Amino acid sequence: MGFLRFMRRHNYPFKNKTGNQAHLLRCMQSRGFSKNEVVDGNNAVLPVLIIGAGPVGLVLSILLTKLGIKCAVLERNKTFSKHPQAHFINNRSMEIFRKIDGLAEEIQRSQPPIDLWRKFIYCTSLSGSVLGSVDHIQPQDLEHVVSPVSVAHFSQYKLAMLLRKQLENLGFKICAAESSEGHEHFCEKKIMMGHECVSIDASNSDFLTITASTIDKGRRVEWNINCNILIGADGAGSTVRKLVGIEMRGEKDLQKLVSVHFFSKGLGQFLLQENPGMLFFIFNTEAIGVLVAHDLRQGEFVLQIPFYPPQQTIQDFSPKACEKLIIKLIGRKFGDIDVIDIKPWIMHAEVAERLTCCGNRILLAGDAAHRFPPAGGFGMNTGIQDAHNLSWKIASVMKGIAPFSMLNTYDIERRPIAVFNTELSLKNFRAAMSVPAALGLDPTVANTVHQFIINGVGSILPSGLQKVALDGIFTLGRAQLSKSLLNESNPLGSSRLAKLRHIFEEGKSLQLQFPAEDLGFRYLQGALVPESNDIDIPAEVPTGRRRDYVPSASPGSRLPHMFVRLNRLTEEIVSTLDLVSGDKVEFVLIIAPLEESYHLAREAFKVAEKFQVSLKVCVLWPTDSVEELENGSKSALSPWKNYADVYEIKRSKRSNWWDMCKMTNRGAILVRPDEHIAWRTTSELAGDPRLEMQRVFSAILGVN
Repeated sequence: MGFLRFMRRHNYPFKNKTGNQAHLLRCMQSRGFSKNEVVDGNNAVLPVLIIGAGPVGLVLSILLTKLGIKCAVLERNKTFSKHPQAHFINNRSMEIFRKIDGLAEEIQRSQPPIDLWRKFIYCTSLSGSVLGSVDHIQPQDLEHVVSPVSVAHFSQYKLAMLLRKQLENLGFKICAAESSEGHEHFCEKKIMMGHECVSIDASNSDFLTITASTIDKGRRVEWNINCNILIGADGAGSTVRKLVGIEMRGEKDLQKLVSVHFFSKGLGQFLLQENPGMLFFIFNTEAIGVLVAHDLRQGEFVLQIPFYPPQQTIQDFSPKACEKLIIKLIGRKFGDIDVIDIKPWIMHAEVAERLTCCGNRILLAGDAAHRFPPAGGFGMNTGIQDAHNLSWKIASVMKGIAPFSMLNTYDIERRPIAVFNTELSLKNFRAAMSVPAALGLDPTVANTVHQFIINGVGSILPSGLQKVALDGIFTLGRAQLSKSLLNESNPLGSSRLAKLRHIFEEGKSLQLQFPAEDLGFRYLQGALVPESNDIDIPAEVPTGRRRDYVPSASPGSRLPHMFVRLNRLTEEIVSTLDLVSGDKVEFVLIIAPLEESYHLAREAFKVAEKFQVSLKVCVLWPTDSVEELENGSKSALSPWKNYADVYEIKRSKRSNWWDMCKMTNRGAILVRPDEHIAWRTTSELAGDPRLEMQRVFSAILGVN
């Protein structure tokens, strides 16, 4: 009701494309916050409250804390899930993890060796005929040419454990659901388990009031938390999204599945010796399923099985029934199959109609903002990158550097990426479906038959007969996979196997990596200064195929990676991405050691000081430089001290930095705290550098 009161009281409406109204808080026009703690009477106001302790909420908590912003997390579940769920971490997410105190290195040490998960395998059973396999790791993926770190295969619950360990190292406490700790005290630096957000009151112009509900000593208790910013990172069924009335847009109910988490060291050892891989697509006359090998060494697996309610119910998938199904798909018995968890889930392809509301005080991230098919692993990775985009902007607002209106650039930048990734995931999912279709098992036909039984003539049958009919039709369908039909001697079987080989050879099956999209996504508008020719850029259409990443220094792009030496006299080598700090809101200006560029840098320092934002200048010296100033850049940049001389490393078959960026060395690049390029000049600046820097920082921060 508080939110409805707020809706009636305030008079700042605007309409988005869907026609829904949102209302801005009065304080949106303010500069943000001072560095003093905000207090409401006797109750302190928490700067940021995050709903949801999944990977996205935990990553955001870490990034905010490292930037000096106080926050806390509410999680409705009493315990952390150990269901593996997501497991592929792409290049960009691993780059973000490199800035979190050894996290990327720990993931790399803990994950299975790459040779155990580089392939997708298509077969009639795990001990039967192999229909084909696809190796998704190319040599360049391991050479660290386009990124300083490789992709990883690491279960979500294991990642969440490492993230919680990071938070504990930062002083966070995990409070059990039954504990009253935190109710009487300020809940900063706490992960409150078993706490559900039940209402949001936005009627106060200075802060939000969140009502949390929990069970304490056998009775339900509600208590209020005042916060400046609320983040909904509470998953696909987001309570926050529902409370503020934000709708999802896209394709619903693409597929219903049952996820079976189980252990079998016997199966793991068998696959290690016979045919290791990440995904096993299994098609035979008795069963169809996709087996995800989370860790062959530990024998940890998840089986994904098509699910057709209401004719099928979750009770049909008891641990014993699942064990029998697993044996049918394996093709032999293992006595140590231990079914841990069975979960039904629905595949969607949707994006929230907007990612912010209430004057940018309430924001959605991760699955709360977008729900993808799992094809390509975009779900968790897109959410982690949401958090990375959002953290420095929240810190800028809370430190008084930027107004609340700057947070609107989160929606402007991230929503188009979510829409694009949705389309790409859909294309990849449909590519995955091309394999069973080639075998005579078109999934669209199965779904049509199911809908006919539910809504057509079959709906007049009793539920028991509907189930028998569905099972009978699916049994007939799986007969397409019989050995007598699916072989080279049978003309139809031979034709289908040839079609399957063509799909694999042409790269038209399910893909794992998308380097061009993982590293090359670009913001065209937002907290940046676009170039004049950016207006005419046509909307990119996802191909669903793997494409190589091409480095770009255009505004909105991720800063290209190149290894550089920090000191000419030492062997310390870092990535250009490492020039950007992960511990403070700091912009980086990259220039060459030329007098006009030093002049630009001096003026940039003056303007940054005026805007109360930290700026670091990195002077990139060429490999063959012999005219280095005696003291490097010291005298050229005096009295400013926040600079670094870095040196290109000569490597064969690699262009120099400025050529790679398609710029002259008289140009300059301004990089945001999230390693995306905010502005550049491709050659020497024509106008007054101070006026240009004022224009640039004003545009980025939204400050006049």
